[in-house]
Order: sequence, then structure tokens, then C-alpha cells
Amino acid sequence: MNDKLMDCFINPVKCKLLLEIYSNKQTTAKQLAEKFKEISQATLYRYLDKMLKDNILKVVEENKIRGTVEKVYAVKSDIDDDAKKMINENSAEAYVQLFTQYMMAFMKEFYDYAKREEKDILKDGSVFSVCPIYANLEEITEVARKIGDILEPLRNNSSGEGRKMHSIGLIIAPPKEE
Repeated sequence: MNDKLMDCFINPVKCKLLLEIYSNKQTTAKQLAEKFKEISQATLYRYLDKMLKDNILKVVEENKIRGTVEKVYAVKSDIDDDAKKMINENSAEAYVQLFTQYMMAFMKEFYDYAKREEKDILKDGSVFSVCPIYANLEEITEVARKIGDILEPLRNNSSGEGRKMHSIGLIIAPPKEE
């Protein structure tokens, strides 16, 4: 998995855009702007341009609308293949790097939150916990799938109605040696 793609995963706004485009197979900036009203148009176009230059996205269609050209975006690289390749290579170094970037993204979100003047830890809906469990691979896989099923409808929510963007991460630590 290349560094530019990882940058998209650790940036909450880029990640949201990338996942939306990936989920829909293709989309326009207008559709993204309608879905994510909290993202300014300037930021949206800046990130789309950056992801195009970084070869994360590609333009699959251009539609002429009232004298302007509307671009239709799709994910260029195969995220699934990149992740499978990293896993199949069984590279501990790449895995630790990926995990470090993942944790750094969360640390930055908590750091930025802590610097805010207005914050209320209880009312802002921030929480983290650890739940040690004994499970086999099939049970772990099933739990991860169920958590994904629970989160999927929330991922499709738009801002407004008191909703604010949160990031929810799932970490299943490797088993401990006995």
C-alpha cells in the first residue's frame, strides 16, 4: 500500500471522500458536496485534485453541463488488492508501519480535540476502551463483520440534525503468546 493512499486513510476528510467514491464505484464532486455539507467546496476540490495527482483517483467521465465540465471520479488503485498484497507478503515491517500510521491518525484527532477551547468530553461522544477476550479466528472474523454491519448505516449519514463527524476505529490486537 503506497504512502499517498495511506495519507488518504489517516486524513479523516480524505478518508470519508475516498470511501464514498469507493463504495459508489464512481461519483461527482457535486454528489460528494451534497453528501458532506460540512466539507467546504474549496477543501473538497483541493482534496480531489490532490488525490488525482497522487494517482489515487481517476476521472472516468466528463459531462458538459451549462458550459462547464463535470468530472466523474473513481478510485484508480485497487485498495483491496493493495491490502491483500501487504497481507500475503506477511511483512511485519509493513504491518507495523500501517498500524503506526493508523494510530497516529487517531492521536492527531484526540490532540486537535484537546486543543479546542469548547469541549465537553462526556457530551461530545468520545470514548475508548479495551475488552480482552478469548476467541478463535472464526469468532474474531464474525465479530468484525457484525461491527462493520452496525457501522455501515451510520457511514451513510450526512451532517446536520445534530450530527458531527466522528471516527470509529476497530483494532483487534494479535494474540498474546502463552
